[in-house]
Amino acid sequence: MRTYGELFRTPEFSPFFLTVSVQIAAMTVSQLALGTLIYEVTDSPLLSSLAMFGPSLAQGIGALTLLSAADRLPPRVTLVGLALLASIGTAAQAVPGLPVWGVFALLMVLGLLGSLNGGVRYGLLNELLTDEGYLLGRSVVNMSVGVTHICGFALGGVLVAFLTPRGTLLVGCALYLVAAVVARLGLTRRPPRAAGRPSVAETWRNTAVLWSSKPRRHVYLALWVPNGLIVGCESLFVPYAPGHAGLLFACAAVGMLAGDTLIGRFVSRRWKNQLSIPLRLLLAVPYLIFFLHPGPPLAVTAVVLASIGYSASLLLQERLMAVTPPELSGQALGLDSSGTLGMQGVGAVLAGAVAQFTSPATAMGIMAIASVAVTVALIPALRAPLPRRDADVLGARSTGE
Repeated sequence: MRTYGELFRTPEFSPFFLTVSVQIAAMTVSQLALGTLIYEVTDSPLLSSLAMFGPSLAQGIGALTLLSAADRLPPRVTLVGLALLASIGTAAQAVPGLPVWGVFALLMVLGLLGSLNGGVRYGLLNELLTDEGYLLGRSVVNMSVGVTHICGFALGGVLVAFLTPRGTLLVGCALYLVAAVVARLGLTRRPPRAAGRPSVAETWRNTAVLWSSKPRRHVYLALWVPNGLIVGCESLFVPYAPGHAGLLFACAAVGMLAGDTLIGRFVSRRWKNQLSIPLRLLLAVPYLIFFLHPGPPLAVTAVVLASIGYSASLLLQERLMAVTPPELSGQALGLDSSGTLGMQGVGAVLAGAVAQFTSPATAMGIMAIASVAVTVALIPALRAPLPRRDADVLGARSTGE
């Protein structure tokens, strides 16, 4: 599968694509509204960062407790249910007079439940597409995420100005409802990918298998840590430039879209292998300019360039699937998604804490240095040739490898 036409002719890909796009739009609009609301109420960069990315911390907890359900629940019912719960939670956050602690309590609950989303969503994508089509399909979904972020943050900025943050949260609630309807009507009923009941013990067992393999462990670290630290930089856009935060978020999405388009569709296999390391470094290096407190034009340029580096995740996810048994693909992708989001929450907390004692610009530069250091440290491990997947699976089953 090499063309977009072939991809969208694949049964169920179009409704899957639309469901994900609408959910991302709902999340984006709600995220900006909530970050703005909390910053207006508290005047705290840390709390504003947590409002936007704090649910990611709860997803890390969900990755350790709920992820076995990603392969053991019917995909359509689960996607519909999660969208409905997100809609209810977002509406509750818009209630006037809700205390700040109540907002964060709802965020944590939604984040915990949302930890299932990545595993169910991308496990289903792995079912819908052949092995050869997965990279193209995932890149198109990522491109949609980029476009939706651009439009969502731009629209969110307008809505916050005209409807207030609480009114914008209600728009996010409505979008989650639309996503639930599209998933219910557009996707067919499918059985779970794995037998048995989901449980915390099963989640721990499968996570232990996934984590015990050195090739997978190094890929997970490369997917989670550098990206999470740079999302910490993004979490400071509101306190760094309150009047231009929507523009900076939208420009970050532009860079992400450009990178995913190039890697997913136009770059050859040989060049993909050669670009993996430079892209991971590109993700962080432009943020070093924030030590100089740049104005909007230079800040926008740095953010766009850096966000192209997110496309390295496509290459790392392909490497992850090459060393993962098919029956654990949902949990493996869910662990990737939840671990990535969890580290984004950690990055937001770290960046917000540093900003409290220094400044948002200085904190961005410090987080960029940390991201570069982690990427450089992982280069030797990720240059190693991949083991055969069958041998790895046997080792994991028989010895806990």
